[in-house]
Amino acid sequence: MKTLRKILYPFSFLYGEIVTIRNKLYDKGVLRSTSFDIPIIVVGNLSVGGTGKSPQIEYLVRLLQNDYKIAVLSRGYKRKTKGFIIANENSTVKQIGDEPMQFFRKFKNIIVAVDADRVNGINQLKILPNKPDIILLDDAYQHRKVEAGYNILLTPYHKLYIDDTMLPAGDLREKVSGANRAQVIIVTKCPGYLTEEEQFKIADKLQPEMHQTVFFSKIAYAETIKGLKKIKIDELHAYKVLLVTGIAKTKPLSEFLNTEKIDFQHLKYSDHHDFTRKDLAKIQNTFNQIKSDKKLILTTEKDYVRAFDSTYKNIYFLPIETTFLDHQNDFNTLIKNYVEQSSRNS
Repeated sequence: MKTLRKILYPFSFLYGEIVTIRNKLYDKGVLRSTSFDIPIIVVGNLSVGGTGKSPQIEYLVRLLQNDYKIAVLSRGYKRKTKGFIIANENSTVKQIGDEPMQFFRKFKNIIVAVDADRVNGINQLKILPNKPDIILLDDAYQHRKVEAGYNILLTPYHKLYIDDTMLPAGDLREKVSGANRAQVIIVTKCPGYLTEEEQFKIADKLQPEMHQTVFFSKIAYAETIKGLKKIKIDELHAYKVLLVTGIAKTKPLSEFLNTEKIDFQHLKYSDHHDFTRKDLAKIQNTFNQIKSDKKLILTTEKDYVRAFDSTYKNIYFLPIETTFLDHQNDFNTLIKNYVEQSSRNS
């Protein structure tokens, strides 16, 4: 793998220069960004996949939904449709994508929409009779056609963007210098505890600008899994578990289950995997071969939304939330102050 990355490095250099030129054209106004008179918060990253964007979007929804009408706008990755679509009770994963469907099912008082053209999507949201007060853009950090009011940049603890290289040799979508556009940088998926000294070393390594604040967050797993019924995590010791995942980074989940001393075997698929009938048959056959009277299939919420539903009586998902290691109130204040000020200006 290291040899392959070395071979690909010249292509990474070329790709990096192309992206840099594009960003400079936007910075100088040669390519135009569209600004809007509505608070727009972008949650994104410099690398591909697995940084915790969905939990962070959900955190913002919980933070703001009691005071504002919120819309979440995604591109709808891997959906089979095109154009602007607002999620409704008849929407399917194939129409809007798995993450938007997850948002729609979880939060009943927000607008969930998809459009690869974010400018068009925002304009469509603004003319709705029940138009939103705030728009959250999911995975749009590189979407320079929109001039966001607030950029939140995520980078996972186990692979900071400062330690990565450009595609295709590495996982970066743009050079590290692109981080300068963010107002907030969040190091995600941290261990349960990091000393202030460890946090300072990581923040110093990221070399934030004067206008940037660095926070540290972790994934908090729910105390129960959900399916046809709820089962407490501490009751899973009595079960044989088949873990099925189609996400980018599975190590944190596996480590959590190991920490909880849960007996599981793992069927691992690629991120946003489109489960076929053959896949589902393999999952069922593997499950049937488990010799236990108490057994179940456990998956992530995103995979549950994409591939399964309540008709599968033995399948459960483990909800997650993002939570800050410390200074959570400071983060909340930054976001609320931006929204309040931006709303007042508009």
